[in-house]
Amino acid sequence: MSYKARRLSLFTPTMVVLGVIPIFTFWLGTWQVKRLKWKVALIDELEEKLQREPVSLPRRINVSVLPDFTYRKVLLRGQWDTAHSILLGPRVRDGETGYHLVTPLLRPEATTVLVDRGFVSKDLAEQALRAQAPDEEVEVLGMLRVSQARNNFTPDNHPERGEWYWADVHAIAEYAGGEAANVQPVFVEEIFEGHAGEASWRQAHGVPIGRLPVIDLRNSHLSYIITWYSLSAFTTFMFLRLLAKNRRAYVRLPRA
Repeated sequence: MSYKARRLSLFTPTMVVLGVIPIFTFWLGTWQVKRLKWKVALIDELEEKLQREPVSLPRRINVSVLPDFTYRKVLLRGQWDTAHSILLGPRVRDGETGYHLVTPLLRPEATTVLVDRGFVSKDLAEQALRAQAPDEEVEVLGMLRVSQARNNFTPDNHPERGEWYWADVHAIAEYAGGEAANVQPVFVEEIFEGHAGEASWRQAHGVPIGRLPVIDLRNSHLSYIITWYSLSAFTTFMFLRLLAKNRRAYVRLPRA
């Protein structure tokens, strides 16, 4: 009795899938490497901007170039337009829920910009709105920002109900009077450079706590790189293991 060997096909659906996945995930990992280099370079650029001396804004600001000046420190003087203050949020700081107090600043040049003065706790938010001194001239150190990106889970703003969930700069500027009142869609986040004790005192008394002068861009590309390259290595191992198994899998059939 004679036998002939029949080799199993190497081109099964499982083999095809296992052959494609390592290539695709390796490509994704390589793409994330490029994204990581881009993000690191961007953060370095913004850090360099943040270290520069504060500048004074011109009377009329070219809004189209504002993205190029994001995170640049600015020095402002003027009076608060308390009638058009809004509470932006909710937000969380050190485990406590609250809002950001945003108030238009009337500048001596007869133009107005929007200032995010910082965090106030939920219980003291209304007190913070009433505690402003509109006739007092103030000096504000802040950094230029642009409208926040809104995700799919963020509700719509409802200015008519005083509900502001995300910083839509143009909508806030319109609420404060818009172009007719010389309100420019320029958003400045006030900087807080005090110590922890001062921040605690402010939080307890409803005084806004500005943001720290740091870059807050999220950079998760390294974790993505590890994930995609690990998946590529694992599926490559599985592919080679199955390939070796199929090569050894011969079935001897009797030959007449």
